[in-house]
Amino acid sequence: MNLSSISAFAVRNWQFTLVVFAMLVAVGLNAFNSIPRAEDPDMKGPFAIVNVALPGADPADIEKLIIRPIEDAVNRLDDLDEIKSRAEDGLAIIQVQFDWSTDPDKKYDDVVREINALRPTLPAGIRRLDINKFRTSLTNVVQVALVSETAPNRVLEDLADDLTDEIYRVPGVRDAEAWGLPRSEVRVSINFGRLANLGIPVTAVANAVGADAAELPGGPIHAGARRFNLKTAGGYDSIEGIRNTVIGNFGGNIVRVRDVAEVSWATEEATYLGWYNGERAVFVTANQKEAQNVFDVRNGIYRVLDEFEPHLPPDVRMERAFDQTVSVSHRLSRLYLDFTIAVSLVAITLLPLGFRAAGIVMVSIPLSLAIGVALLDFFGFSLNQLSIAGLVLALGLLVDDSIVVVENIERHLREGKKRYEAAIAATSQISLAVVGCTAVLILAFLPLLFLPGGAGKFTRSLPISVLFTVSASLLVALTIIPFLASRLLSDKPHPEGNVFLRIVMRGIHTIYRPLLHIALGWPRATTFAAMLVCVASLTLVPRIGFSLFPPADSRQFLVQIETPQGTSLQETKKALDYVTETLRARPEIDWVISNLGRSNPQIYYNESAREQRANKAEAFAQMA
Repeated sequence: MNLSSISAFAVRNWQFTLVVFAMLVAVGLNAFNSIPRAEDPDMKGPFAIVNVALPGADPADIEKLIIRPIEDAVNRLDDLDEIKSRAEDGLAIIQVQFDWSTDPDKKYDDVVREINALRPTLPAGIRRLDINKFRTSLTNVVQVALVSETAPNRVLEDLADDLTDEIYRVPGVRDAEAWGLPRSEVRVSINFGRLANLGIPVTAVANAVGADAAELPGGPIHAGARRFNLKTAGGYDSIEGIRNTVIGNFGGNIVRVRDVAEVSWATEEATYLGWYNGERAVFVTANQKEAQNVFDVRNGIYRVLDEFEPHLPPDVRMERAFDQTVSVSHRLSRLYLDFTIAVSLVAITLLPLGFRAAGIVMVSIPLSLAIGVALLDFFGFSLNQLSIAGLVLALGLLVDDSIVVVENIERHLREGKKRYEAAIAATSQISLAVVGCTAVLILAFLPLLFLPGGAGKFTRSLPISVLFTVSASLLVALTIIPFLASRLLSDKPHPEGNVFLRIVMRGIHTIYRPLLHIALGWPRATTFAAMLVCVASLTLVPRIGFSLFPPADSRQFLVQIETPQGTSLQETKKALDYVTETLRARPEIDWVISNLGRSNPQIYYNESAREQRANKAEAFAQMA
């Protein structure tokens, strides 16, 4: 079957074409409603980021005891591309990158396996060892603040824990976490003199309590100047259960914890604190699973917030801060606006063809977009900032094929042919040229599919969007457009076209024709002038600059603060307070979230959350 027979089949079998047309519209609308929506494309990176906290160690010790052993272990893995390590006071950060052609999940598992095998040989004083993976969907889609200046820490902690439990149950939510508040712990303060009189070692108390503690968060045991960390492994239901724990039989008497120590609730040492607009707050964040509609996830979370908020204590209020759907909605609204502008401009430029012809051509825009979105959904892509950019970019290309087809059909009608004959003959005549033009457009964007490394994977949805919609426009131009033209165009057009066409032709003969004669009469000068303009345009490149992506049009921004090594949390807070007050004084600032001792929970895929350090802080602000 050649190209002309495809168009002829579509025109002759109009019932079949009409059914296919309706099905394409229905499939496109369904795909647009069901396709996942997100801020960024969902992309896995072949990275593993290892954070190891060893309190009290200087950078030299960190490198010797932590970084070198881990690097030696990971270096044995296949397809390793690069290892970047950084040693700070009490902290080691090792970023492992593999070749982009590998499976990120498998390589992450390999790193976890190697470090788990190495773990027994690492220093015993390690407080935390985290191995994180890179995925753009791990960014948080909402960030809520529970704000209170008077509520006790335990109240805020319990509220935040209850809220995270509720949000975690929302369909589509991968994880929910609470941030910015010291965690509560059980503190056992030993009466050292009493313990000595009974001849009981401190370790006996630690072992007795640690054997049964699980339901309550374990904390430290204080014995004079010494501090013993309590590891939990059993099941206490209340703090009274710890007081009644039997330490052992000493001198014929049963000794319990309450006999030699005071057991109470306490708060762990503050290493990360948060404020909302200068008021003390605890933050609750949530991120979504892959292939989810961010609007559905957000609406589910907000329903939980609506139900949870009325039960808050009078001195605690909820502030709904970051919401990723706002920026996604903004980009979608830009698509709708650009779609409206494109249709309007096409309608104006097609007036020389007549109102009927212009209407037929404009059908190709929504129909091609519908087919393109359906293909994006079918192949597992989402509507994100890059795929939307691709759809916007393709808007101006979708009518090219249809314009050529309809104009040629109009020409055949002016020659006296019937609509049925003109639609088949005109489309068959130029079908090869239309396919060639579309192929040029496709080949222009095809290289973007093969960009290497992470940039290629991240941007893939942009050229895919263009290729799908442009290819769909070719299908529409060779089938649906001839069918509509054979039914809707007038078979008695004016021999010279409508008034708009006659005005355009008069302009062509008056302005363009003399210029064309001059160009053809001076071919060398014309060629030289064209080349000169082309070369001269290259001088603008340094002024424009180079960038893979344009500057982000975002209402949110981060202010990162880092004071000299060894600075206390209180001194770092002075710098954070200055930044917060300066931002809040600006009328265009909607809110400011202040993070002391750590960066804000991750809301940008390319801004990883930094390790907790007393000399680091970050302000997260949103403009109104």
